[in-house]
Amino acid sequence: MSDDDIDYVARHKVVHFGAIDGAGIPEAGDGDNIQVSTQYIALDKDAHNQEKIAMLEEFERKRKVKAINVSTSDTEVKEDLRKLGEPICLFGEGPADRRNRLRELLGRLGEDVIKRRRIMDDMTKEDDEERTDKTEQTWYHEGPDSLRVSREWIAQFSIPRAKARLARIKEEAEMPEKTRMAAQQEVQKRVKNLDVVASQIADTRPVSYCQFSPDSQMLATASWSGVCKLWRTEDCGLVRTLRGHATHVGAITWCPTAKMDLESSEPALASCSSDGSVKLWSLDSEEPLADIEGHDARVSRCEYHPSGRFLATAVWDNSWRLWDLEQLTEVLHQEGHSKEVYCVSFQQDGALAVSGGLDSFGRVWDLRTGQCIMFLEGHLKGVTGADWSPDGYHIVTASQDNSCKVWDLRKRNIEYTIPAHTNLVSNVKFEKNNGEFLLSSSYDNTARLWASKTWLPLATLQGHDNKLSGCDISPDSKTIATCSFDRTFKLWSYNQS
Repeated sequence: MSDDDIDYVARHKVVHFGAIDGAGIPEAGDGDNIQVSTQYIALDKDAHNQEKIAMLEEFERKRKVKAINVSTSDTEVKEDLRKLGEPICLFGEGPADRRNRLRELLGRLGEDVIKRRRIMDDMTKEDDEERTDKTEQTWYHEGPDSLRVSREWIAQFSIPRAKARLARIKEEAEMPEKTRMAAQQEVQKRVKNLDVVASQIADTRPVSYCQFSPDSQMLATASWSGVCKLWRTEDCGLVRTLRGHATHVGAITWCPTAKMDLESSEPALASCSSDGSVKLWSLDSEEPLADIEGHDARVSRCEYHPSGRFLATAVWDNSWRLWDLEQLTEVLHQEGHSKEVYCVSFQQDGALAVSGGLDSFGRVWDLRTGQCIMFLEGHLKGVTGADWSPDGYHIVTASQDNSCKVWDLRKRNIEYTIPAHTNLVSNVKFEKNNGEFLLSSSYDNTARLWASKTWLPLATLQGHDNKLSGCDISPDSKTIATCSFDRTFKLWSYNQS
């Protein structure tokens, strides 16, 4: 036995006697000499070396764990633990303990495990977004040849009108600031003095819609009885009763190019109802001039294109449609909303249209290309009304969330949110000449006027006994009309002197 082995035995007391008797007492070997077992010495040395190696590995692991950078933000630490599938908090564990636990996990699993998890999550998110885009994208139907002809015609119609509008805006911008401010203040001052000049019971059922004629001399009303009526704005005298619908009429609108002659047989108005029927009317008859057939669901609103050639209908099959009235054919069936389309309105140039749906969104469409150029996202509930400012780039929408929102097409964003009413806003209109103010009607029994640019309240029109279903401003900006569930319409005006 070497001196090293003897020293090892002395330190670890590894001895071996010759044998063990029955009583468990070691027996001495020959001459009672202690025999050291080299086999046991070798095994014990191996165990000791393994223990030292394990201690070194543990020391190295702790050193690496200590060197791992972990965020000092407890929120980020919890997020990393969640990504690793670990509990974000243990009983009695504080932020420091949580950081140590995360550091231990990273030391065991690898410092880059979170980075790999994030890459996988990003890939999954991209796949989900791609699937969402495919399911929520705007659908474009392949239209007939007449659609291409219509788009070209609309483009040619809108170009000179856009030039005239831009020239008018430029001229107004070049006016002295004092002159512009004085004119605006004068208009707003008159608006604040609005008062009821006429109140008329229009039907036996709620009056659902009202609109002034292009010359401001007549007012058309629609009701839930299925009857539409024409009234003189001067004395509220009944001019004509239009009978043809069998159920609730949602809207009646004037053709902007109609001849205001009671003997004219040309189309002057269009109306729509909840049974899907759309009818055209002339001023010389109480019977419909023509029916537009093809709707399988309720038509809530209809609107003439500024040219008078086309009619848009908002349908409860989640689409809106464009009809060529010269041929009485559908040239566009446009989807894009996930719920019922409630309203549609044309820009004065005739190049753009805005649609509002009960999915709480609005969409701006370029009629020349068919593309959706702006997505109006911001309302919390369905959009129930929309209108264009005469400047061509401001849009106002009304909603079931009791608010109106003003959108800037140039900025492609919301310009202002008007907390307009305490109940559903049924309709909203811009003043038609210069867009000096807004008019909104609501189920809170009132209509309100708002100053443009500042969007501050100017006046509250009170007088109806029930919910207001609609409102309109005359083209000459001298009269305002409101209609209500109380079966009446009211005319509001102010002293022009």
